Amino acid sequence: MAHIISLVNQKGGVGKTTSAINIAVNLAILEEKTLLIDLDPQANATTGVADLYEKQKNTVYDVLIKKIPVKECIVKTQIEHFHLLPSSNDLVGAEIELVSMIAREYQLQKILNELKLDYRFIIIDCPPSLGLLTINALAASNLIIIPIQCEYYALEGLGQLLNTVRLVQKHINSSLKINGVLLTMYDARLNLSKEVSNEVRSYFKNKIFKNVINRNVRLSEAPSFGKPAIMYDANSTGAKNYMQLVEEIIDRVK
Repeated sequence: MAHIISLVNQKGGVGKTTSAINIAVNLAILEEKTLLIDLDPQANATTGVADLYEKQKNTVYDVLIKKIPVKECIVKTQIEHFHLLPSSNDLVGAEIELVSMIAREYQLQKILNELKLDYRFIIIDCPPSLGLLTINALAASNLIIIPIQCEYYALEGLGQLLNTVRLVQKHINSSLKINGVLLTMYDARLNLSKEVSNEVRSYFKNKIFKNVINRNVRLSEAPSFGKPAIMYDANSTGAKNYMQLVEEIIDRVK
């Protein structure tokens, strides 16, 4: 049975997509059969691994709205245990089109019920909003990871996010839990990073992952080549950070 993990934060630029890509790929490298779902209309997770697969016509939009069977839309990649359900900018209209559907919050959950036995992990990259697409992801997931950047206003908007999670737990998906809070863009040379880290740790306590993601140029460069960090530069700090994180994630779900 798959662990379905959504990466969610309504703020952009927190390392959510970078984390989704690198967590999913590293899980696959550790021989955990993994599906990455790009649920963001910006499709950055799709382009971030573009070097690993041959493009195809169908996307997550076609599954959600046009009801094309999900297994016809999943693409295999060069990495044996890593599959992708890609996105496109067609998904922009999905929020509106979902509104008129019966059980609109459960559309993704129904789709993933077909895949739970096919994968060990399903990683969902959510859009930077708390709209219907994100609600669908939370309804379908059993775990969430919240990436938080170590910069000013790191905790801004988190109250709204946590309130949304509580509402989903109460009314839609009682089994949803926070797997962990991930500190990204950490720079040990800056007092600001240390201050934000201390503030977040005091707020979330044992929910914080022990491993943090350091600010790293190679990590920022990798998506422009359509590769995850480990395939762009396996010796980079970012690649090593994500592999350590993935080992921690696996420990937490045992």
